[in-house]
Amino acid sequence: MIEFTFWDIVRNLLFATRWTVALSLAAFVGGASFGVIILILRISKNGWLRRFGKGYIALFQGTPLLMQLFLIFFGMPMLGFRIEPWSAAVLCLTFYASAYLAEIWRSGVEALPTGQWDAAASLGLHRVQELRLIILPQAFSITRAPIVGFLVQLIKATALTSIIGFDELLRTSNAINNATFEPFRVYGLVAIIFFVLCFPLTQYARMLEARQIAH
Repeated sequence: MIEFTFWDIVRNLLFATRWTVALSLAAFVGGASFGVIILILRISKNGWLRRFGKGYIALFQGTPLLMQLFLIFFGMPMLGFRIEPWSAAVLCLTFYASAYLAEIWRSGVEALPTGQWDAAASLGLHRVQELRLIILPQAFSITRAPIVGFLVQLIKATALTSIIGFDELLRTSNAINNATFEPFRVYGLVAIIFFVLCFPLTQYARMLEARQIAH
């Protein structure tokens, strides 16, 4: 058994936390960017594009994230594409986040009064301008609370990437526990770190929700 002081454990876990945060941010930004495209397909007037967007969302919401990680990390090399754990984790979580964010935003679009579409049409705007200038800004605004709530879920979902060898918080804690045989101390600290990361966001989401209801 390797001797680790309490501060050795904390220091190593905090170092790994940087990768958890980096992965969460990369997946959220990538998912938001790609999610806008999926949203536009999902609400398109073209039936084929609309069905594609709907199928994409159903695929990534209806299958386990762990299976998606396995397919990307182990499947892509079989197709001739070499991929590292970081790239596989970001790619998979980006797809996963884009499906959920697109669906959250779709609910925001559908919550808008039809008069908003009519007003946009009366200004002589084409479809892209309607979405960019009038519809999407309002949809994004009224769905801020569920977006922040999803970010909390995304942070916790990064723990699954340890299974493909990405050195985030959980994988590092497993290595420390295997060396120290102190599961209560190690995993207790991991739980505290995740709580510190997620609790402020949860409270912020509740504040946004209460503000939305008040208005």
